Amino acid sequence: MLDVPLLIGGQSCPARDGRTFERRNPVTGAVVSRVAAATLEDADAAVAAAQAAFPAWAALAPNERRSRLLRAAGLLQARSAEFIAAAGETGAMANWYGFNVQLAANILREAASMTTQINGEVIPSDVPGSFAMALRQPCGVVLGIAPWNAPVILATRAIAMPLACGNSVVLKASELSPAVHRLIGQVLQEAGLGDGVVNVISNAPEDAPAIVERLIANPAVRRVNFTGSTRVGRMVGELAARYLKPALLELGGKAPLLVLADADLDAAVQAAAFGAYFNQGQICMSTERLIVDARVAEDFVARLAAKIASLPAGDPQAADSVLGSLVDASAGARIKGLIDDALAQGATLVAGGQLAGSILQPTLLDGVTEAMRLYREESFGPVAVVLRGEGDEALLRLANDSEFGLSAAIFSRDTGRALALAQRLESGICHINGPTVHDEAQMPFGGVKASGYGSFGGKAAIEQFTQLRWITLQNGPRHYPI
Repeated sequence: MLDVPLLIGGQSCPARDGRTFERRNPVTGAVVSRVAAATLEDADAAVAAAQAAFPAWAALAPNERRSRLLRAAGLLQARSAEFIAAAGETGAMANWYGFNVQLAANILREAASMTTQINGEVIPSDVPGSFAMALRQPCGVVLGIAPWNAPVILATRAIAMPLACGNSVVLKASELSPAVHRLIGQVLQEAGLGDGVVNVISNAPEDAPAIVERLIANPAVRRVNFTGSTRVGRMVGELAARYLKPALLELGGKAPLLVLADADLDAAVQAAAFGAYFNQGQICMSTERLIVDARVAEDFVARLAAKIASLPAGDPQAADSVLGSLVDASAGARIKGLIDDALAQGATLVAGGQLAGSILQPTLLDGVTEAMRLYREESFGPVAVVLRGEGDEALLRLANDSEFGLSAAIFSRDTGRALALAQRLESGICHINGPTVHDEAQMPFGGVKASGYGSFGGKAAIEQFTQLRWITLQNGPRHYPI
């Protein structure tokens, strides 16, 4: 069992009132972590520590910030085994956590490379002798709120570019992966960023609304970023607006994968299986809608069903498990409800659908219609549905018939044709002849519609985590009308 204290001002500490909560393995029920349950006063203290650390961190030369972030990347990768050991918090496979560590280290390296890329510009002025500049400067304290599903990647992403831009941070850990999020803070502390530059707050699930509002309301918090469900993202966005805090929101998705009539079906099947079922479909980019030209649909579905047969879900510790567990049994019950609703209205179960506690076998449904909840609702589980259309325009209409717009994919041997379709897809991300699940640290990552607004990643994130200021220098006399 892992003990998980708060990290405030460089110090490990319990909650002020001594309260804790437990996170249990969803498969075995064993306690994986015992976690400090922060009070409102702890939240205040974390922001105060970040505010106190901000001037020195912001004043560091960019190459010094770079070297410390690079050191953190190396330390994080070196402690991969510790992150994997905490995978029991979410029931994920070890290979998923290993991949998380690798990409998170790259996120820190990319952030390090950005410390010298925070540029301004000189703007011509109509005022004689006025030298006008637009400068990007650190904002102050940035609040990052990270989810559990890709815990190392998304918590690191929440704080890496804010740090590179010269801000100090408070990370609000997920209640479902608190040990992993706290370990990220410890790695950054050990990398020598400085006491209070990174603070990590964990809270009991029932305290989350109050803690989040307390953090966002704090005058020292100047920016907010949140990754998670659209439902909670709306709440965070409303709170940020109430307190006039700019927010970056990366929310839910229901990614379409379009299979055109000329597609390489074997390649499309491999991408669909990976995108729909890796990490039990618990990825914001997961492929939920397989939008297939009717001329190749039967062949595609048969090939995908054969692939699914080779992907058994089970206890992550079992040698024969290819896929692991859902985050908890309640997620399984919710997703099974979506499946049962579709089947009751005439959908066909092609593969999977069996649920045992938190273990749901990878599922494929055909014949899904608009009347079924699975047509529109995000399952956030190992479930994909087949939607058929006649021709490219019909496939495009089906793909855009969703409130979500995060990731998408198109498979076609005619890449020019696919590129033209990609530019008309309503999504922040689109991959041609690749899976919907794909991320690289340097790429602009964000969605449209109910999938949120703003972008993480590389240069795109500089705009999110700096303040653009107009500064003038007057050389010579200035004429005034009075």
